[in-house]
Amino acid sequence: MSKDHIFREYDIRGIFLTDLDKSTVVSIAYEIGRLLKDQGEDSICIGYDARTHSITLFEWLSLGLGANQIQIYDLGLIPTPVAYFATFDTSLQTRNSIMITGSHNPKEYNGFKITLFGKPFYGKEIQKLKKSLIPFENLPLMQTATIQKTTILQSYIDFLTQHFQSLKNFPHKIAIDCGNGVAGIGIIPVLENLNIDFVALYEKPDGEFPNHHPDPSEEKNLADLKQLMKNQNIPIALAFDGDADRIALLTSHHSYKGDELAILFARQIAREIAPQTPIIIGEVKCSQVMYDECNKLGKSVMYKTGHSNLKVKLKELNASLAAEMSGHIFFNDRYYGYDDAIYAGLRALELFLHSSVQAVEEEIFSLPQLFSTAEEKIPTQEEKKFAVIEELICKLNHPPKDFPPILDLITIDGVRIIFEEGWGLVRASNTTPVLVTRFEAKSKEKLQEYKEQILTLLNT
Repeated sequence: MSKDHIFREYDIRGIFLTDLDKSTVVSIAYEIGRLLKDQGEDSICIGYDARTHSITLFEWLSLGLGANQIQIYDLGLIPTPVAYFATFDTSLQTRNSIMITGSHNPKEYNGFKITLFGKPFYGKEIQKLKKSLIPFENLPLMQTATIQKTTILQSYIDFLTQHFQSLKNFPHKIAIDCGNGVAGIGIIPVLENLNIDFVALYEKPDGEFPNHHPDPSEEKNLADLKQLMKNQNIPIALAFDGDADRIALLTSHHSYKGDELAILFARQIAREIAPQTPIIIGEVKCSQVMYDECNKLGKSVMYKTGHSNLKVKLKELNASLAAEMSGHIFFNDRYYGYDDAIYAGLRALELFLHSSVQAVEEEIFSLPQLFSTAEEKIPTQEEKKFAVIEELICKLNHPPKDFPPILDLITIDGVRIIFEEGWGLVRASNTTPVLVTRFEAKSKEKLQEYKEQILTLLNT
């Protein structure tokens, strides 16, 4: 059976044993080792999340890397951002890492988020690696990997504790939901070091995820946390995904979307770096309100969806912040420019140091009122999804006579159609055989009109 589908846009991911079997994983690791050696590199960090098969994958990666005499720094059980942090930590002196994680996917999934030469390894590079793989039976697996355990998690905790001294004796009790992922082993020691009063849900890593799916972008997964807030009268809460690179902020009367967080963080940054002005990057699903509000502070930039895309664009523009609707938040301001939900969660707590919970909520409630749909998915065929988008763009360039007037077509990632009173988005998912849609407008009537017109055009 072909394993081509595991080589995704942003990572390598699949079902353990069915997709990620020993021969496939060792071949992938061997090729990564060869890439490192060709560029004069001889070491890499490897960490893993709480999934039951992560340690097995670590052993298989070690076989392939060891065959190329690559030194492995064993980061142990860690949140994904700690693997990124390791490539910046001077004690290890390596720019390379592999994080073994299934992120927010079901428990049978696992995969690899890869950083090589200090940059995300994604897109064309992953496809090139796929084509270069040597069959397992042809690999020269004589060398044994040199593996050295590290204390990088403690270095990360120490860094955050020092960085967020302003949060010491934080004036509010908070709640956190770790979803039985790995966030707890990173954030709980920091909260304790800073003497922050907190209550934790599902903080113990458990790859079976017995309580709820570790995806805080789904409202149903926040039900227990909301109930805890209500029962104990807790005004602020943070929720994390399985590998702690996506954050959700909740307060007494609101759950904040990624683009709403971007507005709050952009305002925070603008105050701190004045008279300089921030550059804020959003993705194509973000509300127009976010772009308008960020343009009042500095400059907003719309870019492609995907954590690897945004990390690269952030560095290219030397922007202060990038954000995805799903809760990936990337701080280049006071940090290293990767998606770290633990860091973002602590930055979120800073919002409440000089403002009441009600004042922060009012910042969002006072924004222009728009109506929007959730992200909706339309099944399609993997080999046809991008062609469908191209065909739609052609139709939009010559729309039917009764079609609403189009002000602009933004085609950086799918097509975002700008109308007089809103917009619609249709893009091909980079990771699954679906089209993703989202719509926003100034009224419910216009929202429905734009949605119906675009979907009708898509299906004709």
